[in-house]
Amino acid sequence: MKELVIVSGKGGTGKTSISAALAYLAPQKVLVDCDVDAANFHLVSGATIKDSYAFTAGFQPHIDDETCTRCGKCTDLCRFGAITAGVITSPLNCEGCGVCAFNCPKHAIAMQEKQAGHWFVSDTRFGCLIHAELGLSVENSGKLVSKVRHEAKKIATTDHLPLIITDGPPGIGCPAIAALSGTSLALAVVEPSVSGMHDLARLADLVAHFQLPMAVCINKSTLHQENTEQIVIWCQNKDIPILGKIPYSDAFRSAVQSGKTVLEIPESNVTEELTELWQNIAGQLNIPKSASGLDLLWQKINIFR
Repeated sequence: MKELVIVSGKGGTGKTSISAALAYLAPQKVLVDCDVDAANFHLVSGATIKDSYAFTAGFQPHIDDETCTRCGKCTDLCRFGAITAGVITSPLNCEGCGVCAFNCPKHAIAMQEKQAGHWFVSDTRFGCLIHAELGLSVENSGKLVSKVRHEAKKIATTDHLPLIITDGPPGIGCPAIAALSGTSLALAVVEPSVSGMHDLARLADLVAHFQLPMAVCINKSTLHQENTEQIVIWCQNKDIPILGKIPYSDAFRSAVQSGKTVLEIPESNVTEELTELWQNIAGQLNIPKSASGLDLLWQKINIFR
């Protein structure tokens, strides 16, 4: 089983659009959206939630009103201003440290696991999708990313699917690290801008730190030819393969507005470049490049439902 993780140094580079196009082209796969803070892969894949599960992470205090004497010790000890006179008045300020529960003289405070979000198993036009939604002002996004990846691997193993396509979170923080760990190939989507090149360098350092294979896709490559050439030279010096160059196309905007991939709309003019990108990725991962006749028929049936 191989796992392809599509990442970017920042949001807005077209990472999800590229991921959705690859999901359209790739046969026999499981799809994962690891951008748990702002998941949107389900919007372009026609996802229908099949199963929903609660995600718990971290702890929050629960005060027993009958036992609490309102002594005020918890208020004095709380450094985050979450408790006032024995009442949790600002739950979003609570860090779940447990100091209040540990020092309560009447043992009126208990630390309980808190619900931090949900993760879902959905059916899409392109196969099974595992995605999630982290709660507002909740940490542990890396833990939730690891959870959805773990569940996707279980499904891929059970269904004997050779590929997992993961739409990773942007940036190089904890969620990105959780999405990248142990991947077969990290595909960095970069745009030809000064900030894009800077973000690519940071992302390359992160991937190199974990000794993972990496490749690059230059999206909107025709917007700034000079910067595109600089990215090519930089990648050559770093021995990082460039698997695709996708020209700027207004078809991406039309596709997003239609809730489809760019390969599913008539005005698409990037089909050849995206197909070449997929073929290069398949070659890099040593997996089948095209679906069988039965797979293609089933895909068309799902697309036009």
